[in-house]
Amino acid sequence: MRKNGVGAGVGPDQVRRMWHLLEVLHSVLYYAPEASDEASSLGYGTKERWPSYFPFRAAPLGAVGSERVASAFYSFSPRMVAEYVEPAWDIASPDTVLAARDRAVDRVYGAILGDRVHSAELAEAAALARRAADAADTAGRPLAAANAELPWPDAPHLQLWRAAAILREHRGDGHLAALLVAGLDPVESLVSFAAIGAAPVEVFESRGWSPEEWAAARDRLVARGLVRLDGTATASGRELRRQVERHTDELAAGPWRFLGPEATARLADLLGEFWVAVLGTGLMPSGTTLGIGKA
Repeated sequence: MRKNGVGAGVGPDQVRRMWHLLEVLHSVLYYAPEASDEASSLGYGTKERWPSYFPFRAAPLGAVGSERVASAFYSFSPRMVAEYVEPAWDIASPDTVLAARDRAVDRVYGAILGDRVHSAELAEAAALARRAADAADTAGRPLAAANAELPWPDAPHLQLWRAAAILREHRGDGHLAALLVAGLDPVESLVSFAAIGAAPVEVFESRGWSPEEWAAARDRLVARGLVRLDGTATASGRELRRQVERHTDELAAGPWRFLGPEATARLADLLGEFWVAVLGTGLMPSGTTLGIGKA
């Protein structure tokens, strides 16, 4: 729920900067070998990241079925979601997965940051990020609400990751609302994003849509004047995507306005060295479906 607070002066550029910083600190979990080890210990396959990605991310929702996960994750093919979610809770319960997720974060951050997990700077960053996360309005945001409902861990580095999870899902849930307002269904959201050059089409194929589904979505967007037959965006298509991103930033701004411009800037400064450390591992892929820096 929203907490009362005042913090004018946090603009969209600062909101987006916080997303760029926290997204990397959050999503490294899904690529790190320590997380694969924890997933393997539960019985999930680790030849690719999806068998553990879906339960790690969906576990806060409880033992839900694939239809609800596909709804919350939005841009993944329902077939792909079903492939990984339908067996997930038979392999391990959501509570067991959440415990493994915390262990994985502990190991991943320890491996990347070393003694800095015990630093005063990280503790300060965790406290600020938690304040922002606690201020996030989770109404209509199922993934943010599910993560916000979990008890906070004690260690500052685990609190930092948990806050990053709440804030990134808060933004993500708002992004889905922006896509719905723009009239972009799950596969159209990817086709329109690829059309502006956010990432190569091959990267978006990781979401499980068939070539026929992709082509049909492209044809629908061509009929709306948003995409050309070659798959590139028209001026109208680029403007619609700009509107989606602006709307997303607006919907994500609440926690940062609560925190205020000075504390938000301080958090950004504190996170910088940790962000650089994560990128320096080479674990993060160079191209993702998020299109950071491209939209």
